[in-house]
Amino acid sequence: MRKLLILSASAIMLAACQPADRATSDPRPSLSAETLAANNTALNTWLDDTFNAAVMRSPISQTYLGIRTDDYGRWDEVSEANAAKELQIAKDTLAELRAKFDPSVVGENEAVSYRLMEATLLEDIEDYKWRNYSYPFNQMFGAHSGTPALLINQHTITSVAEAEAYISRIEGVPAYMQQVIDASNRNAEAGVQPPKFVYDLLLDDIGNLTKGAPFEDGEDSALAADFKAKTEKLDISPVQKKKLRARATRALKKSFKPAYANLEKALRQQSKTAGTDDGVWRLPDGDAFYAYRLKKITTTDMTATEIHDLGLSEVARIHKEMRAIMNTVGFAGDLQEFFAYMRDDPDGKFYYPDTEQGKAAYLAEATKLIDVMKGDLDSVFIKKPKADMIVKAVEPFREKTAGKAFYNRPAPDGSRPGIYYANLYTMKDMPIYQMEALAYHEGIPGHHMQLAISQELTGVPKFRKFGGYTAYTEGWGLYSEYLPKEMGYYSDPYSDFGRLAMELWRAARLVVDTGLHDKKWTRQEAIDYLVTNTPNAENDCRKAIERYIVLPAQATAYKIGMIKILDLREAAKQKLGNKFDIREFHDVVLAVGPVPLDVLEMRVDNWVKSKA
Repeated sequence: MRKLLILSASAIMLAACQPADRATSDPRPSLSAETLAANNTALNTWLDDTFNAAVMRSPISQTYLGIRTDDYGRWDEVSEANAAKELQIAKDTLAELRAKFDPSVVGENEAVSYRLMEATLLEDIEDYKWRNYSYPFNQMFGAHSGTPALLINQHTITSVAEAEAYISRIEGVPAYMQQVIDASNRNAEAGVQPPKFVYDLLLDDIGNLTKGAPFEDGEDSALAADFKAKTEKLDISPVQKKKLRARATRALKKSFKPAYANLEKALRQQSKTAGTDDGVWRLPDGDAFYAYRLKKITTTDMTATEIHDLGLSEVARIHKEMRAIMNTVGFAGDLQEFFAYMRDDPDGKFYYPDTEQGKAAYLAEATKLIDVMKGDLDSVFIKKPKADMIVKAVEPFREKTAGKAFYNRPAPDGSRPGIYYANLYTMKDMPIYQMEALAYHEGIPGHHMQLAISQELTGVPKFRKFGGYTAYTEGWGLYSEYLPKEMGYYSDPYSDFGRLAMELWRAARLVVDTGLHDKKWTRQEAIDYLVTNTPNAENDCRKAIERYIVLPAQATAYKIGMIKILDLREAAKQKLGNKFDIREFHDVVLAVGPVPLDVLEMRVDNWVKSKA
């Protein structure tokens, strides 16, 4: 069970998970309180032991979770042999779960945990079939950017031993990177590699990582600067600091640079066989792979056609709401002309300048928006996160190709806050009118709220606290853009237009993702659709389509998850009337961690019945 931090969903049969008070025909045997408690403890202990064992096989996961062991200076094993080993572990773990435990003799929450673990293991086993269908190196993520990102953002240095572990990790980059290169080569040999344009972006990123000292004259490289800044805070002598930095410099020159030179060589060779078609339909069994991805990402049985049609209808609805705002601000023209007006910004009010001062102003305003929202949470939430969060710009070494914005969860031990990353590489991609919605999505009440609360839960197995289902997580993020509207935010009509623009963006994703991977759209056709139907800058549209190409189906989760949350909320309101409490509803959604959408529906239904 290696998908520790990004678990995704299978269809889950919950027949054995119904609460004991739901009906007199409940098949659960009558158990004493002592027996039930003992069964619950046994299952939860086994689930946590299973999770901990998986974490101990993954030094990278340990670092993200703030765990420091002898593995702190190591990377994960990602060889083909290890993939086969993990497959057997998943099969053995599934057999053990089924042999040792019975979901009908544990509590309701524990029965759900049983079924979620069962589904996760089944998915791990199914994933093995598709293990060669990923793009280990792409412009969005991969070992090439993930390696320095982990060292800079996750690997803390509070002692000499941790500084030495940092150096050890730099020294271990060649072996680790070679394993990922081998996987990428195997995929390419099987006919699975990204389109040709991806390689140009990758090679550009790799070049950025070996710029600066000690690789060449000039300012310190990103890693050299990071190591220097972290060791400067250590309470050791200047001589000790100098020795550590000399070792790090040597490791960067003797290990890191050769590893990236080898990677560049491998990618240049691969690029010779890359094609120009974009969708996964072009891959062997590509249609089956995309259907699997849609089911996994959305946790529904919706087909590509159903998702495409939903996107078209949502785009039309949001366009209608946008026209109302366009009339409110007195714009004379049609919606496409209004989009052009927002993009071109002739009045100079929709974008910060593309300068250091402009970027600093954006970060300051985004932080202010989140701070204001923090003070208003009690009106709509019972449970709130203990962990703090900060806003940062995406680092220069990856900002050219990284996404528009993203979030990293805090360390469970409190040593690292949650981080909302804003990509300020091109300020035209980060309009002021979208700032509110983006801050709420990535920060509060969005991803920070959901992910921090999840890992702070008590009485929930660790695999649920640190796992995730994309439709749930991103559905919550998009719902969190809408919720502030009901709270009285977005008072500026342009800001409210920005909220709709962000929702429109996710609705259009349903269209273009299925267009690319099911309907055989070209990259340019998909870009043109976004440029025509959204107010986003052309560069923003291009980067988005390039993201959807290398992450098939992922972009469909946002709108499908949001619609499900809103539908469940509206159904609860209709049934409960004045007994409906928005704070309690949010507690039901957040209180047990991420779940597939069908499990979320079950939880809300049970809550409604308990209050009716």
